[in-house]
Amino acid sequence: MRRWVSRVDRQVFARVAATDSALLDRVLPRLGRAANYGGLWWAVSGTLAATRNRRARRAALRGMLALGIASATANGLSKRVIRRTRPSTVAIPPVRQLRRAPWTTSFPSGHSASAAAFATGAALEWPALGVPIGALAAGVATSRVVTGAHYPSDVLAGVGIGLTAGLVTLSWWPRTPAGPSDAESCPAPALPTGEGLVLVANSSAGSAGATILDRVAAELPQAKLVEPADGDDLTDVITEAARTCRVLGVAGGDGTINVAARVAAEHDVPLLVVPAGTLNHFARDLGVETPDDAITALRAGSAVRIDLGVADSQVFVNTCSTGLYTDLVRYREKWEKRIGKWPAVLVGLVHVLRRAKPQELVVNDERRRVWMIFAGNGAYRPRGFAPTYRPSLHDGLLDIRVVYAESPFARTRVVLAALTGTLRWCTPYQDRPAAPQLKISAPEGRLRLAVDGELTQVPPDVTLHKNRGALVVYR
Repeated sequence: MRRWVSRVDRQVFARVAATDSALLDRVLPRLGRAANYGGLWWAVSGTLAATRNRRARRAALRGMLALGIASATANGLSKRVIRRTRPSTVAIPPVRQLRRAPWTTSFPSGHSASAAAFATGAALEWPALGVPIGALAAGVATSRVVTGAHYPSDVLAGVGIGLTAGLVTLSWWPRTPAGPSDAESCPAPALPTGEGLVLVANSSAGSAGATILDRVAAELPQAKLVEPADGDDLTDVITEAARTCRVLGVAGGDGTINVAARVAAEHDVPLLVVPAGTLNHFARDLGVETPDDAITALRAGSAVRIDLGVADSQVFVNTCSTGLYTDLVRYREKWEKRIGKWPAVLVGLVHVLRRAKPQELVVNDERRRVWMIFAGNGAYRPRGFAPTYRPSLHDGLLDIRVVYAESPFARTRVVLAALTGTLRWCTPYQDRPAAPQLKISAPEGRLRLAVDGELTQVPPDVTLHKNRGALVVYR
């Protein structure tokens, strides 16, 4: 097999070298040089990230993650194991030859691995990018034979590594299907000019503020816009808005939306969500990616009826949890005003993993030591690590996941399993079947919950359940 591959390599290499073409002489060598040190892919990812398109940004991030894996595998591991000599460039026309001969070994092609990895990662997030970025990647891979840097089999091996690296990212970062979650359609007021809408914008949440208010004011001139002042109680402001409106609107993150959802359900008014937070999980499940999506839904009267999760007097539109995550949220809230939200999350994660202690809880009448309990408002997918989407917003079920602390090194095992994508086989972690309710008791008398990312104190005995069809929301 090695002799056959070597013979085919030399035959193809010689034929390419003897082919006279402007594409081979000028275009492909320049494309290959642009990809040195991943420069081309950094430029493409930067362009994608600079757009306001969420899918483009996710494609850029997954592409660069895949590129990092492929580059490390091809250049850091494979080349050290398989020390193949580079091909002779005597037959290569001088116009095509590299300015500097590569000093590393030939097998596999690192350029090809990086190109295929980035193209695969980007296409997994946004299939429409597959053709244009795939064509760029194919050009880079082909250039490595054209310039005499690699044999064809080196390039094919690099492409194989790149494809695999792109698919490996799915093990800990699953794709989110396009389109909104399923929900029951229901009638709601269509407000072409915004008359009857009172929109509360929480300027402390993510991107909410003047830009969004200006956009809404321009598109819905008869809407009433409210921006709470410093020191105002957000719940009071939203409650006052709900008393006077036909439609309650809110611009903010998931924590702000949580308050608005509870108030809207209590006052039986439809809710308009304008995404303006950091992550906007709930708005994304509604298919409302931008303020323009929200405005379009309001004008059309396009709405659905969805379930709300309930924990004591609190509701949750996304998730509710206790244990490690509540410790992380508490640490984040303490430090985010000083160092920023995401640095506070990273520092807090290290702190929590080092110093946190498991809780003694009674879970559905069974006393256990747990690191964390997660409950989602609806069954999330995929199972295992990183639940990223829910097929339905009206299934009547709670998604229940628990990390127990009885096993030796349970916390360390769960962290390692999460990082390697093997959480589903990790004994301390359990995906419980989705259920309509979950009972949690804290014998020590204190129970903190993180409800849609915000900390709250609840009685020591609480039952999480679903309020079916409690909220009408535009989508």
